[in-house]
Amino acid sequence: MTAAGTRNTLRRRTLAAGAVAAALVAGLAGCSGSDGAAPAKTGTGGQAVEKGAPGAAPKKSPVRLIGDGSTAYTGVQPNQPAWKRLKPGEKPPQFVVFSWDGAGEDSQKLFSHFRTVGKKYNATMTYFLSGVYLLPEGKSELYKPPQHAAGRSDIGFNDTEGIRDTVRELRGAWQEGNEVGTHFNGHFCGPESGVGNWSVEDWKSEIAQAKSFVKNWRTNAGLSAEQPLPFDYDKELVGARTPCLEGRKNFVQAASQLGFRYDTSGVNNQVWPKKDQGLWDLSMQLVPVPGRAFETLSMDYNFMVNQSGTTTQGSRSMHQYWGNQMRDGLVQAFDRAYDGNRAPLIIGNHFESWNGGTYMRAIEETISTVCVKREVHCVSFRQLADWLDAQDPQVLDKLRTLKVGQAPQGGWQSFLAAAPAGPPGNPAKAPKRADER
Repeated sequence: MTAAGTRNTLRRRTLAAGAVAAALVAGLAGCSGSDGAAPAKTGTGGQAVEKGAPGAAPKKSPVRLIGDGSTAYTGVQPNQPAWKRLKPGEKPPQFVVFSWDGAGEDSQKLFSHFRTVGKKYNATMTYFLSGVYLLPEGKSELYKPPQHAAGRSDIGFNDTEGIRDTVRELRGAWQEGNEVGTHFNGHFCGPESGVGNWSVEDWKSEIAQAKSFVKNWRTNAGLSAEQPLPFDYDKELVGARTPCLEGRKNFVQAASQLGFRYDTSGVNNQVWPKKDQGLWDLSMQLVPVPGRAFETLSMDYNFMVNQSGTTTQGSRSMHQYWGNQMRDGLVQAFDRAYDGNRAPLIIGNHFESWNGGTYMRAIEETISTVCVKREVHCVSFRQLADWLDAQDPQVLDKLRTLKVGQAPQGGWQSFLAAAPAGPPGNPAKAPKRADER
């Protein structure tokens, strides 16, 4: 990437500028293959995925290029779960969402690596793409960030090879069932010139530009021979995480008006989500820090800040311990939900090798530990929103009465037994996806 080193340096500089919301959070979130088919998913809790017979050739879908051919309509996204409404007295499944801010493939090859990890453990994820990662530095003036000069970006831009690699990973990730969201573009943080000062209209401009860079990467990068991304981004894009978790109030208002379905830019506890201005509030969560008397956000950056400050390469002698501490904290958070209120666990990450890559190891070990358990579904945000929309609202209201780690007194069968099953003749189902035609 333009210089992957330059991009990472700029990203770290941005991270250091992130504001601290509270002592226990110790800083807000900062930022930053190969194609293949996903294995069939199994499990309980209302999930069923239709698959063809073993060895059968995949069904061919119509391909319709969009615009300059950077994207294309290729049919309904494969490898998607078919959710069902919970039956009276049925225990909810345990959802875990692993997500990546500023997703792009560079020399570290972490995007392609975690695609492989996801396939191994039947985990689909959400990749929040930064639009400028599909814009070459020579075309930087095309980006007109709100309240900043044209061509400005605090995380730099990309080069042709970086764009080709990132598109390859995005293509494969979507075909495997993963979600492509947005982390917007220039990643401006801080009290003076950050996204926290943006108006609703500023956010609409930023979103439109993020879409434009995805829909025109072949032209902008001169890569007309490359295969298109296999989705219509205007319909694929339904959720986001703001840079450094700043500017959420006006972003949610803009996103609601633009038809987004969820936001994950806030700070919350491990409780069942509710809607905010029509969007599912799937905010980052506070999780234990083993050996410490406080909790922090469920993100690699926040564990790092609590361990080595904003220094991304702290003492080597501590790397193993710090990674284990993050892994154990996330697993503790999982266990108290799994054995308690079954609230979805939301985890955020960056494709970075901070402190010797110890947080990447921690995430991989967390995935291998939790995603294989019974009644657990490691899903994308979009898939979680689909499940929530398929449920009886009164059941969700009751689930929201459970506190962090609180199992229902008397058991699940008793707790949800009296829940209404919905009006006769109107069976619950998830809303029709925008790519279903």
